[in-house]
Amino acid sequence: MTESLILTEQRGTIFEIVLNRPDKRNAINMPLYEQFAAAVTQASRAAGVRAVLVRGAGKVFSAGIDVSSFLTLPQKYGDNWTQHMRTITHDFQAVLTQLERLELPTIALLHGYCLGLAMELALACDIRIAAEGCLLGLPETRLGIIPDVGGSTRLTRLIGPGRAKELIFTGRQIDAAWAERWGLVNCVVPASDLLVKGEELAAEIAQAAPLAVGMAKRVVDGLADIDRGLMLEGWAQSHLMASADFQEGVQAFLMRRPAEFKGR
Repeated sequence: MTESLILTEQRGTIFEIVLNRPDKRNAINMPLYEQFAAAVTQASRAAGVRAVLVRGAGKVFSAGIDVSSFLTLPQKYGDNWTQHMRTITHDFQAVLTQLERLELPTIALLHGYCLGLAMELALACDIRIAAEGCLLGLPETRLGIIPDVGGSTRLTRLIGPGRAKELIFTGRQIDAAWAERWGLVNCVVPASDLLVKGEELAAEIAQAAPLAVGMAKRVVDGLADIDRGLMLEGWAQSHLMASADFQEGVQAFLMRRPAEFKGR
């Protein structure tokens, strides 16, 4: 029986998607990501839904990608998988693009940690609500790569190029209060109020006309050239994944030591 790494539930007009790998801080491996994609499809087909809530079970939203997932890529893409990075990146991007292009409003409820791929997932949602003390960041450059699942593109659209560059260049983690000041999250609430706040917002959205909300989402999202940004992310990552710096970054992460990057 397949392990339920994603839980879904419809409660009235709310469709909830829960990352359910709490023993691993909801680190995103391939099975979880595939189940998440299926959940997004399920949400798009559910009758009577007016908003989608995305949250994490346990102590954190998600610590990001499970780095050991890189070791499974040869199984799906072949031993020379680094030569197919544009295809791999496209496959990863397609899941969050599907999430972003739901005509339903999507609300990410963030607590504990929201890092890397988890942050990219949150950025693909329409609204982000964070619990006090939540840490957010895109640490990919510390592995020798870039945020390539929409992180570079959507973060820039959300908070502007200057601040996006600062977060991406440094790989720094910022807390929820700082993220709110920068416009990265819509509001910050006590952890005990996180789900309630999300449900209240979803209920408020449900008072508006669903066709109008869906069209408004398309218009606002259409103001940015997301497709070009995703293409550029894939182009850059296809070069970085073949670099010695990336190999060093992964080894350093797994061995919990400082990386020694050489710029090649």
